[in-house]
Amino acid sequence: MRPVALTPLFASAQSLAGIGPRLVLLLKKCLALPPGVSEPRVLDLLWHLPTGVVDRRAEPSSRDAVPGSIVTLKVRVLKHKAPPRGNNKAPYKVTCEDDTGRIDLVFFHAERKFIETQLPEGEERYISGRVERYGETLQMAHPDYIVPPERRGDLPMLEPVYPLTAGLSGKVLFKATRQAIERVPDMTEWQDAAWLKARQWPDFKTALNRLHRPEDAQDVSNGAAPWQRLAYDELLAGQLALGLVRQNIRAQRGRSISGDGLIRKRIVAALPFKLTNSQITALSEISTDLAATHRMLRLLQGDVGSGKTVVALMSMAIAIEAGAQAALMAPTEVLARQHADTIAPLAEQAGLRIALLTGREKGKARDAVLERLASGEIDILIGTHALFQSDVVFKDLAFAVIDEQHRFGVHQRLALQAKGSNGGTNVLVMTATPIPRTLLMTHYGDLDVSKLTEKPAGRKPIITRKMPVDHMERLIDRIRVQLAEGAQVYWVCPLIESSEQSELAAAEERHAHLAQIFGNTVGLLHGALTAKEKDTTMAAFASGDLKILVATTVIEVGVNVPNANIMVIEHAERFGLAQLHQLRGRVGRGSRESFCMLLYKQPLGVTAEQRLTMMEKTEDGFLIAEKDLELRGGGEMLGARQSGEPGFRVAEVPGFEMLLSAARDDAKLILATDAELASPRGQALRTLLYMFEADEAVRLFRAA
Repeated sequence: MRPVALTPLFASAQSLAGIGPRLVLLLKKCLALPPGVSEPRVLDLLWHLPTGVVDRRAEPSSRDAVPGSIVTLKVRVLKHKAPPRGNNKAPYKVTCEDDTGRIDLVFFHAERKFIETQLPEGEERYISGRVERYGETLQMAHPDYIVPPERRGDLPMLEPVYPLTAGLSGKVLFKATRQAIERVPDMTEWQDAAWLKARQWPDFKTALNRLHRPEDAQDVSNGAAPWQRLAYDELLAGQLALGLVRQNIRAQRGRSISGDGLIRKRIVAALPFKLTNSQITALSEISTDLAATHRMLRLLQGDVGSGKTVVALMSMAIAIEAGAQAALMAPTEVLARQHADTIAPLAEQAGLRIALLTGREKGKARDAVLERLASGEIDILIGTHALFQSDVVFKDLAFAVIDEQHRFGVHQRLALQAKGSNGGTNVLVMTATPIPRTLLMTHYGDLDVSKLTEKPAGRKPIITRKMPVDHMERLIDRIRVQLAEGAQVYWVCPLIESSEQSELAAAEERHAHLAQIFGNTVGLLHGALTAKEKDTTMAAFASGDLKILVATTVIEVGVNVPNANIMVIEHAERFGLAQLHQLRGRVGRGSRESFCMLLYKQPLGVTAEQRLTMMEKTEDGFLIAEKDLELRGGGEMLGARQSGEPGFRVAEVPGFEMLLSAARDDAKLILATDAELASPRGQALRTLLYMFEADEAVRLFRAA
């Protein structure tokens, strides 16, 4: 249960003075709300951190005020001068003075009554804003603040500057955030006292205060003590949550599965290549996990072409040897069908019965699959999200493989796990996107990890070259020679069709251009085609009827045509490193020498230059992932928008890796000595989990 003291922080932002329904809509646009939260709350304002400050501490006399600077002046109001009737363009002026000179306050389209109330003649006021000189006169247009002397304390001498959205003023956000800060209760310290002292970090409440009410311009820097303290809090909350989840899964009774090895022997005999050392190691780790009494939850990381599908099939075979069933779930229909095509010949020779279930299987065909599944006549079911549906009932599901995990949420992982009986389903999660160590720690800390680091024997290196788009005709001449020798080409473009805003060569235009040169051997594949059209095009390319396939990034994952040996990526400077690497992995799968040509438009930016040079230098996906993280930063690398993974609210800071490692070690130590978080520090850490809403992960898994 959430501590009662935190209740005011989880109230709607509308509970703050001055925030009505219209402003709530603007806050919703402006604040980064976590997944599943639809209405802004007081807590969300606390995590909306400033990007800088406006310094109002300069308090010169009017004579010494420097034009162009922001100042705070104490003045007497002398007289009001309204614009002539009917002249809306002329400003409303209020002349003020101090002991050294005069200044005009200038208002355009202003309400006379409002100004008269704010600036009564003969009274003193503090005004703050930017001063300019207009001829001989000193002016301040639309002062940011006008306060009477008794309310001088309301003037923020260092005013935080927040990210805004159209229609939402900084002043409104500032007032709302000040109220939010006042709702933060005193909390028992959850960090180790020696650790705080060594870093000279303030307590949690002081850190929040110093960010939203800075005492020094440095306070709002993400390298300064207040921000670093909160970043560490967020990372520790994340590591604790993952540790609790992992601990919880280990505590859940799983189902011990071990087979006699017969089916696996048949699969190995049917393979056209020998298993690599890392495949053998991964299989050993998986079979050990399956034989244990706790539930398995393992991540299999393997670069493009490292043989993950074979490891998945061999792992599923263990469940079938034990008399149970297995499932393999992929994020797209193209990838699900690809897995089915790869697995089918091996399954046939090993005597395994497989079936496919995607959104396309309907009516009687779908009913027949479901019937065979429920009766146990299907050993392995391969499919998409369709596997989650409530009418998909297994006779005895013991093992599930989830491909490209980052495209599925925790909820979906749990939904598939729940379909198992006898102590739940063991889960193997696979990804072809090598994940840098730091991201493994932050987002996959609940999983054990196996890595496939080698490529199957016989795979040749892919020669990668960057080339300015102006040299395209030379490239086309080289392709003509290759095609005559039986080659096939992928040509990837970033858009479906031209738009006035974009100079990118679109797939349809490029298809038309190449078709003029190479005739009807050029095909086109993009996301707007129907599933049937995509299948027909891919089949024509796989059979060799089409020699060149012009495509959008639809082909990034899972398309396997061993004869295709040339990958052309147009506007390569527009793609991220991970995506370039995924696309390159579509070639180099057969016996031919393979090429990847990165076409770019000049001039090339510094980061784009580094990306393309890295592609030329290495095919190692793990090195590429680390470089991608370095160039793009953690939040963007996670692809928060595509994957539904929440980014950090505070922790994107200098020294991130050091803080993360420390948080991981701290969380391990805490859970080793206080697994239930029952000690005084443990109780305080529970509050931390609620503050960063990491309690959600724990609750979800406890429901598993």
